[in-house]
Amino acid sequence: MDADELIDGLRAVCVALPEVTEKISHGTPSWFVRKMFASYVGRHHGDEYLCLWVAAPEGAQEEMVTAEPDRFFVPPYVGHRGWLGLRLDVEPQGPDWGEVREVVTDAYRQVAPRRLAALLG
Repeated sequence: MDADELIDGLRAVCVALPEVTEKISHGTPSWFVRKMFASYVGRHHGDEYLCLWVAAPEGAQEEMVTAEPDRFFVPPYVGHRGWLGLRLDVEPQGPDWGEVREVVTDAYRQVAPRRLAALLG
């Protein structure tokens, strides 16, 4: 998958959530529900990989990075706040969109007001 296809897929996942807006932040598409919860990073920060950075529930970063370090990582700048990095280019056919949806939904729940997070069930 190329970067444009990845961004289109991420956009579809993110804007399906209540009251999400997309803005360019630090030169890349990012998604907000009052605060940023996900950002497509691509190679913007000199990264070798096409990536998504997301807010993560407490403990999720360590758990996922330990379990699958070839796919998940501690991103620079925001990793110290518990954010999680997800490589989107591991599989030639593209990411597992179900997994991306789960990670993004968890990120949304971390920053969304309670009334909006409650809409997700």
